[in-house]
Amino acid sequence: MLTIEFSISNSKSLSLICLQFLKPTNMKVIAINGSPKAEGNTFHALKIVLEELGNEGITSEIIHIGNKNIRGCLACGKCARNKDEKCIQTKDDVNDWIAKMKEADGILLGSPVYYASISGTMKAFLDRAFYVSGANGGMFRHKVGASIAAVRRSGGLPAFNVLNNYLLYAEMLIPASNYWNVIHGARPGEVLQDEEGIQIMRVLGRNMAWLMKLVNHGKGSITPPVAERKQYMNFIR
Repeated sequence: MLTIEFSISNSKSLSLICLQFLKPTNMKVIAINGSPKAEGNTFHALKIVLEELGNEGITSEIIHIGNKNIRGCLACGKCARNKDEKCIQTKDDVNDWIAKMKEADGILLGSPVYYASISGTMKAFLDRAFYVSGANGGMFRHKVGASIAAVRRSGGLPAFNVLNNYLLYAEMLIPASNYWNVIHGARPGEVLQDEEGIQIMRVLGRNMAWLMKLVNHGKGSITPPVAERKQYMNFIR
């Protein structure tokens, strides 16, 4: 923070003006495509958001996990015991993706709608990734996170809520749009005809970029709240 005092000719003192030199952006978002289609409607929705981030100098990468063979969480608890920021399962690329998410400044989740929820592969991935994060000190805590759902007709809002459950549990910071982040289309590319949906994605991208910049500029000058140790309770006695 640099404080500069200006004077003007009539000897009246100009109020102090604080100028904060903008930190270099150098920020990145990892987007997760949970659709089995590499360039389906989920992909197109993610691209709209990421284009807005790119306009603000934020780079991005889409990881397509929806067509991969990903097994669900085994509930073995090894990630919590090992504390190595990895899932014990090693026959897929989940650990590589977790590492990329850890290094990113923002995370964007996207899924098609399956029976008013997210795709099975997406859930298998998110269960493992977010469990590893939580078991290893909150790897995604205070990152900016957002989610979007692509749907043909209905069920988009429940799917959107499912995605947000992961972000909320991880204490991530969630930007809003001007409506719920759901976009409509059946065949690949049809979401590009959903004018309102496109606006929702566009506004989300701009708000996400703004929030990421706020977090970035606050680092080193605003102390984040201390993480509390998770309190567990079982109602069965």
